[in-house]
Amino acid sequence: MRSQYYSLNRSSFKKIFIAFVIALSGQQTGIYAQQAVRDTSYHPFQPNPKRAGLFSAILPGLGQAYNRQYWKVPVIYAGLGAAGYFMVDNYNNYQSYRKAYVGRINNPYYTDQYTNIYTSAQLKQLQDDYNRFLDMTVLFTGVGYALQIVEAMTGAHLKNFDVSRDLSVNIRPSIQPNYVGIGLVLSVK
Repeated sequence: MRSQYYSLNRSSFKKIFIAFVIALSGQQTGIYAQQAVRDTSYHPFQPNPKRAGLFSAILPGLGQAYNRQYWKVPVIYAGLGAAGYFMVDNYNNYQSYRKAYVGRINNPYYTDQYTNIYTSAQLKQLQDDYNRFLDMTVLFTGVGYALQIVEAMTGAHLKNFDVSRDLSVNIRPSIQPNYVGIGLVLSVK
């Protein structure tokens, strides 16, 4: 009984193996046929501007990397690093002057690191100045973030723009059939 079971499995195994070999040989022929039909002409990379803008919005510099303008990525991150430095510096100075000013208002004999350097009015002015500097830094960082998105989209649009020296202008007279008079045609090549 066991030998019958084994022989049935062996014969079905042979059939499956033969079908598998036939299927693979047909696929290989199809692969070789597809390789023979491939287009060998050169098509330059043309990035999608929407995708470049989306990538830059998700992660600053990613749109420039998508456009294959890799040299711009360190410039963007240097700008972000400078913006981060000024945000932290302005915030720390604002907090320091604010703490000293509030301490002097609440206690006239309060001693701080600015005791013999600044008056209360000067501390209030410094606090307001650093608050304004902090606000401006945040604003300029937001503008820089938006500009790098716009730059990624513009770079994608102009990736394959023709900047050759063969720019010519042809000016010639033109007569229109339904118009009485002579016109001027300006065509830029």
